[in-house]
Amino acid sequence: MKWTRRDLAKSFALAAWAPQGAGPDITPGPFQATRDSLKGYKVPDWFRDAKFGIWAHWGPQSAPEYGDWYARNMYLEGQKQYKYHLQKYGHPSKFGFKDVIPTWKAEKFDPEALMQLYKKAGAKYFVSMGVHHDNFDLWNSKHNRWNAVNMGPKKDVVGLWRTAAQKNGLKFGVSEHLAVSYHWFQSSHGADKEGPYKGVPYDGADPKYAEYYHETHEAPKNLWSPEGVPLKWKQHYFARIKDLLDQYEPDLLYTDGPIFFEEWGLGVTAHLYNISARKHGGRVETVYANKGKNDCVAGTCVLDLERGVVDRIWDDPWQTDTCIGHWHYDKEAVYKTPKIVIDMLVDIVSRNGNLLLNLPLPSSGMLDDQELKILDEITKWMAVNSEGIYGTRPWTKYGSGPSVEAASTRQGGDHHNDAAFNERDRKPLTGQDVRYTQKKGVLYAFLMGWPEKEAVVPDVGGMKVRQVELLGHKGTLRFTQDAAGLKVTLPPDKPSDHAVALRIT
Repeated sequence: MKWTRRDLAKSFALAAWAPQGAGPDITPGPFQATRDSLKGYKVPDWFRDAKFGIWAHWGPQSAPEYGDWYARNMYLEGQKQYKYHLQKYGHPSKFGFKDVIPTWKAEKFDPEALMQLYKKAGAKYFVSMGVHHDNFDLWNSKHNRWNAVNMGPKKDVVGLWRTAAQKNGLKFGVSEHLAVSYHWFQSSHGADKEGPYKGVPYDGADPKYAEYYHETHEAPKNLWSPEGVPLKWKQHYFARIKDLLDQYEPDLLYTDGPIFFEEWGLGVTAHLYNISARKHGGRVETVYANKGKNDCVAGTCVLDLERGVVDRIWDDPWQTDTCIGHWHYDKEAVYKTPKIVIDMLVDIVSRNGNLLLNLPLPSSGMLDDQELKILDEITKWMAVNSEGIYGTRPWTKYGSGPSVEAASTRQGGDHHNDAAFNERDRKPLTGQDVRYTQKKGVLYAFLMGWPEKEAVVPDVGGMKVRQVELLGHKGTLRFTQDAAGLKVTLPPDKPSDHAVALRIT
């Protein structure tokens, strides 16, 4: 949707007469806080062309370097992180998560150096965490004194990331995970059921810390449920995220979940879009991505799948968010190999998707040696093969080979539900597997392994092939073509250690 400057001026004038306090206070523009209004949203071309982003899922829960959901699990008796916390810090009645925050120093945090590495590796957009379920804002928050400027590293983490991204020509995004905090943090209000501290309340039960840990209440089993969430928290959620958007005007916002709290979450979305429209003369050049399978339909937003890949080419752009290890840094994590990461990127792009890859930062703020090696492998691969990634669109089919044949035999169902968290079920791709992209009349056929001497591309039998090249190799390749497909003689040396791309004209 595009508005003229006259439309925008009229909208601002009408907003001056709007009743205050009746609902979310959003910037005037082409969108309102309604589902019908948001159906007019269109995904900007920059996102469709970018294909690859890097995310820093980093905050005070990274300080212990012991994995995901630390601020919740350290209060769950018997959990691995509870036991670790006892040993490293002491009992959570005496040393709670509020006391972990000052240990997050970020003493080696150099966003400019990291952004240069990410740019070199081919990332076209970068996403900073804004706030996680731990209720700690990573910017100079106007509505929450528990933030990274006041405590911990005492730095505007979001602002520093934004400056580095823009300086290096990357689009800048933020992630917010705030809405579920109200229920999620109730573990801090409990007490041990066994042992020497049986019945001793954790520090979250102390009313003087309710501003951070929330007031004590009964949390539902589904922490993402809006059940029992008071209006004041919904309004506070909106105010916090609105402040984040107002200060940093991101090119992308990701919500960890669906659109929360109806009018308040819709208000966040409309506000984001209207800020962009005001900034770009009526054009909306920002992206809102979330995990709501019923939200991102008929416009509205970009569907994000955590650790999952869809089963087909989708008409609308979508995004996978995944991690090389665990979301928050974990010194015991086993990382994905470079091949797995690159295979996922190619596979996702062939289905009209983008890959947002988290490289979890240690407490210090600098990647570990293994992460740097993985990033270097991605950099080398992109230097050769990125032509078949950036700016491409899906072909008539996403791929062929054993992996496609195996997928076609599985029972169908709800594609949205089947896709999330399915990366654990993925089988390794081989030289018999092919993935396709296209751009400007050229078909790119990615061989997901290096075949011996000859590559077989079975899906181009009906096309008139004039020329075949291999990205990273000088000169054309010999080929034969019949009804069964295309057979290509490969050079003795492969140009990449992972997927290689045939450029078919």
